Amino acid sequence: MFLKKSFIFKNYAFDPKSLTATFSYQGPRGTTFTEKIEFEQAAEKYDQDLLERALFLSFILIGTSYYKADPTKTVKLDTPLDSFQSNFFNKVYQEGLSQFAFENRLTRNHLAHFKPKTNFQPVAPKPYPGTGILSLQSGGKDSLLTATLLAEQSKSFTPWYLSANGTHPTVLDNLGQPLLTATRSLDLEHLRSAKFNGHVPVTYINQSLALVQAILLGKSTILTSIGQEGNEPHAKIGDLAVNHQWSKTWEAEQLFSQYVHTYISEDIQIGSPLRQFSELKIAQLFAEKCWKKYQKSFSSCNVANYRQTTDTKTLSWCGECAKCANTFLLFAPFLEKSQLASIFGGKDLFADESLVDIFKGLLGIDGKLKPFECVGEIAELRKAYHKKLPGYTDLPFSVPDSNFDLEETHPSQIFNL
Repeated sequence: MFLKKSFIFKNYAFDPKSLTATFSYQGPRGTTFTEKIEFEQAAEKYDQDLLERALFLSFILIGTSYYKADPTKTVKLDTPLDSFQSNFFNKVYQEGLSQFAFENRLTRNHLAHFKPKTNFQPVAPKPYPGTGILSLQSGGKDSLLTATLLAEQSKSFTPWYLSANGTHPTVLDNLGQPLLTATRSLDLEHLRSAKFNGHVPVTYINQSLALVQAILLGKSTILTSIGQEGNEPHAKIGDLAVNHQWSKTWEAEQLFSQYVHTYISEDIQIGSPLRQFSELKIAQLFAEKCWKKYQKSFSSCNVANYRQTTDTKTLSWCGECAKCANTFLLFAPFLEKSQLASIFGGKDLFADESLVDIFKGLLGIDGKLKPFECVGEIAELRKAYHKKLPGYTDLPFSVPDSNFDLEETHPSQIFNL
């Protein structure tokens, strides 16, 4: 079933004239994959050495998108790694692919194992004189809240969107700062013949490309928008915790920052100013600060948006998926039913019989598996349900009480916003 041949990291390159990065890989059956990233803008001068280091990080992380086509334990990489790098990339290709492993009945032993070179000493991090903020944007509630908090403090920032098809959500034209985009072109032609498929650590991929963009522009702070999500596993495969988006966890944020400070520059900061907040607290802040401006134009629904061939100019909600149900739960304590239902075509999702099992999974009822999506923790979603405002329909099952503390703050990096 599994080949002993290697997944090969072939090469990567950057064309300074077209601002295009190219990444190439070869699967164990000989299939060659090539991906291109087209950046929109660069400063007249930038640090080419640091750019090269950032591109190498992207090279390894983007590889997960093609490695999953035919996984093998053995990988071939000409660039030597030290022990931290090999452990870091093992985390990415094992913890970061845990949902993929779960859905394809794989174990940690089936997944990639990077090996360090004995006594190898990589280059030291470099001083970096860059300044300014690059803020990743998606059109979802979290990144729009970050943009709002920056604006409240009169912080100048560059909103940045990674597009799959050259378009971007029009809501991002209303941030008060000019939007910058880059376009990621996956090798869909060769992925269509993939033996396996599944979720990859896309947050890490996006962060690495934002790092490239920041160096091209001379920015020193890269802001993601991630709260306390992703930490609660869905299942276990031996010692491997199955997590929909490991690369969104607090552990992953710390590791990514450590990698940047160790191999690129200690002067580049990357992470989330929302990390201190729970998903429920973020919903409260969004309802207070952002709902009036963005209620008709934001979305966190992956089914209706954010797919490779979907026109993302106008965001919407399907009203039928786990992300929609999760959003309904999170906002129910802070918005009247008519307000919240308006983004779902007037529908009270609690009254939708087709969503009962999804709500059971979100709320930890009857042993239903927690949905593989970026959703809140069971305890906070139970709290949200019991704190919903009057007028919402009750779910047709009992939901245990929760002592979840909305005001509790969590460990995070310190960003001077």
